[in-house]
Amino acid sequence: MSRIDSIATPERRELSSVGGGRPRVSIGTLIELTKPRITKLVVVTTGVGFALAAIGGGLGAVDLIVTGIVCLIGTALSASSANSLNQWWERRRDALMPRTCARPLPTERVSPRVALTFGLGCGLAGVLALALFVSLAAAAVALATILIYVLLYTPSKPMTTTSTIIGAVPGALPPVIGWAAVTSDGAGWSTLTHAAPWSLFAIMFIWQIPHFLAIAWMHREGYAAGGFRVLPLVDPDGRRTANATIAWLCALIPISLTPIVAMPDRLGWGYAIVAVLLGAFFLRPAISFATTRDDASARRVFFASIIYLPLLLGAMVVDAIITTFLL
Repeated sequence: MSRIDSIATPERRELSSVGGGRPRVSIGTLIELTKPRITKLVVVTTGVGFALAAIGGGLGAVDLIVTGIVCLIGTALSASSANSLNQWWERRRDALMPRTCARPLPTERVSPRVALTFGLGCGLAGVLALALFVSLAAAAVALATILIYVLLYTPSKPMTTTSTIIGAVPGALPPVIGWAAVTSDGAGWSTLTHAAPWSLFAIMFIWQIPHFLAIAWMHREGYAAGGFRVLPLVDPDGRRTANATIAWLCALIPISLTPIVAMPDRLGWGYAIVAVLLGAFFLRPAISFATTRDDASARRVFFASIIYLPLLLGAMVVDAIITTFLL
């Protein structure tokens, strides 16, 4: 009996013996490799960058629709590549952590070779789609996102707590991809000199730090088991973690207003008021976390973070539409 045939627990593996004992990997397993929730967030933030650039832009309706669809598909493939390659790299550490031990590679539902091939294939397809049908600038930013995430962030995680900062860079680049997709100069390099996409980058960069610190505090024992160095592991009483969370959130409030300066023709007081109120909403549970430093308060910071971001980005797009077309 082959090793695959001898496995009696289907939840451990979604492989079946076909054509000479070769394993078949389900579509669902491959989707798991892409970390679909993270990939969806990447697509949404890319769409925000694209929408803000497109409002008042020079592309015709048909070109805008086609470019937007290809941009989102190419970015989704690029994000899927980075996430799949990250899981391939960290498969042994993931097996040691309760929150990641059920992923496809630790449970042997997919082989490392298949995961590696899938990740590289997604990256190649995504970057080529952006380069051929969107703009070279968008493709270059997508490629940089993959390389930083896989080659810098992933290997740094077991080595230093500053990996959180490194990882925030590729996580903040998707809106820049979306912005760079809307161009009338061919390659699109000039769009990257505009302050607007980098104001979006700054928001996404800072937002990720308190978001991740809350996760790291809640799952600190799991990160320790996996051998990852996160701030809560060198901060047993949580004081530095809580103070860092508050400091980053205090920086986020003024940074969230920078798109108004970068896009004065699109954004105004409506967005400014929403941004400040949402910043206060996000800061409140962080202050509670600094007082109690328990898992429940960290969880409230986490939930506040996932409420804050879509509301902020949505307010940005809505205000841009109102300012541009209705006022």
